Amino acid sequence: METRTLGRSGPGVSLVGLGCNNFGRIPLEASRKVIDRALDLGITLFDTADVYGDRGGSEEQLGEILGSRRKQIVLATKFGMQMDDDGGKKGASRRYITEAIEASLKRLKTDWIDLYQLHQPDPATALEETLGALNDLVQAGKIRFIGCSNLPAAQVTEAANIAQRNGWAAFISAQDEYSLVVRGIERELIPELERQGMGLLPYFPLASGMLTGKYKRNEQPAPGTRMAAVKRLSDRYMTEANWNKVEELEAFCAARGRTLLELAFSWLASRSCVSSVIAGATKPEQVDQNVQAASWKLTAEELGTIDRITTSAR
Repeated sequence: METRTLGRSGPGVSLVGLGCNNFGRIPLEASRKVIDRALDLGITLFDTADVYGDRGGSEEQLGEILGSRRKQIVLATKFGMQMDDDGGKKGASRRYITEAIEASLKRLKTDWIDLYQLHQPDPATALEETLGALNDLVQAGKIRFIGCSNLPAAQVTEAANIAQRNGWAAFISAQDEYSLVVRGIERELIPELERQGMGLLPYFPLASGMLTGKYKRNEQPAPGTRMAAVKRLSDRYMTEANWNKVEELEAFCAARGRTLLELAFSWLASRSCVSSVIAGATKPEQVDQNVQAASWKLTAEELGTIDRITTSAR
């Protein structure tokens, strides 16, 4: 497994990371099989969030399963999304961060978190307050590095300026949606990440299944699939323009004896800004597929063809 540095100054992480959003929603033993396979294959980045698994379930399963193997991995989690029904437990205030970190440490059965990430912007809290609280946690040894997720480029810039001005820990990574059919962050966010020396951790690399090849134009998504269960996803991804791109990408892959899944992962791996591609799994064989998919080394000519296909406005 290839290892890359997370950003300019972060830890080394595996090129393919394990997204743990399914844990807590699948049985403990199913999660154990996925984690065991990931470790066997050399995956070192495990990414979860306090809210995953019906608020805490993912972290609890990770803590239960990892045990002494926790030292082998870069453990990443997130805070900020709503953790209760009345809306009191959310956000990025100092008070809430202090509460959230202790809860995550307890669920994960660990003394420290390698990468603690702000899950989403908190318009009610100044970034200076958030970064000050996170810096204190770094100084206390409860977290090693900090990252952000879903922040616009302007806030990434603001956060970097605040950290530099105060001599605080700065965000080393950003986790945002990025795939062959969702490339909007290339306009402003990726250039800013490169300026700040931050690594990108793309999520939804398969565009919620659109890039797996299992969905077809003019066919209803099969019952039980994500696209069938969540209409807003099918409305968002299954557009005429995306179908045109996907079908042309499928032809591109077929001509080379490859699959769309392989292209989706390997294209992300080819991007210099990407530190690790985060992909979830509910079965060990899915981990196998994800790792294998990232091994295709695309040529400059192939990358040019892919750009032509995926940046088309058709």
